[in-house]
Amino acid sequence: MKTVSNSPRILLFGVGSVGAVYLYLLSRITTPTAVCRSNYSIVSTQGFTIHSSIFGQNLNVKPNVVRSCEEAASQQLEPFDYVIVCSKAIPNTIPELIKPAVTVGHTAIVLLQNGIGIEEEYVQAFPQNPVVSVAVYCKTTQRPVGVVTHDEVERLQVGSYPSDASDAHAEAFTKMMQAAGANAVFYTDVQQPRWYKLLANASWNPICALTLCTDVDFLTSSFFATGLIRDIMLEVRDIAKAYGYEISSADVEMQLERAKARIIRGNPVEPSMLQDVKEGRKMEVEAISGNAVRMGKEKGIECGKLEMLYALIKALDSQMGREKLGL
Repeated sequence: MKTVSNSPRILLFGVGSVGAVYLYLLSRITTPTAVCRSNYSIVSTQGFTIHSSIFGQNLNVKPNVVRSCEEAASQQLEPFDYVIVCSKAIPNTIPELIKPAVTVGHTAIVLLQNGIGIEEEYVQAFPQNPVVSVAVYCKTTQRPVGVVTHDEVERLQVGSYPSDASDAHAEAFTKMMQAAGANAVFYTDVQQPRWYKLLANASWNPICALTLCTDVDFLTSSFFATGLIRDIMLEVRDIAKAYGYEISSADVEMQLERAKARIIRGNPVEPSMLQDVKEGRKMEVEAISGNAVRMGKEKGIECGKLEMLYALIKALDSQMGREKLGL
């Protein structure tokens, strides 16, 4: 049945553990539609159950669930105001998949995704639509399917892409998420917080995936572990600086201290790549590692440790893909 609503018309694409948290929050102010793929059969019948140290335990949200953007668009009399991309940042795949739900000149495309340098393919695919880029801090896992555990942090850092584009849609999205109960902050240039987040993503994600360690397990594994993480973060800092984004040595130490504090609290993190390896899923190799290495090389920045991690995690991702295909 086609529906009409005065509330924001929102489609979330690729709703895993992080997407489920924001699906729950948005359900407070509207009736969002969720495109679920691997978890469709469970979510379409049972919804999500969320156990959150911030928002509460045993929260149940039953969205309107569809298998594809074509199906979502067929249910709407009016265009979606927002298509929120919550899936992994795998290049050259998502723009074509969300195209049926994007109305030219109207729908804002919001990227709740990891990595750096991920936005341009959306600008190329949808030149007449606003693109909103969001750095997300939301510590979650989904085990079993449909059951999400969330703790420690929830934060959205929002901005327009490119940074000189109109801020109207990014500011409106920020206000909408604040009204839903999210910790959302608008930035005039969201690439600054994206680079800062990459300090952690480009170091912890591939290392934990390659070693099958949580951040705490790796830090406590040897005398050399902390120094290696620091060196990788410093390479990210140097690349960011080459692109005009200042990250201080104190920022690097602050990121390290967050992980060290979890040793004391006994609250380790399983980065998304580690979760993907455990579940046999594709990883965000290019968004988190490859793009940073290529951007560093374009500016002549020495980033040998990042290059090594990229080569290793790329090989692991390729091997996992072959195994999944039975090759």
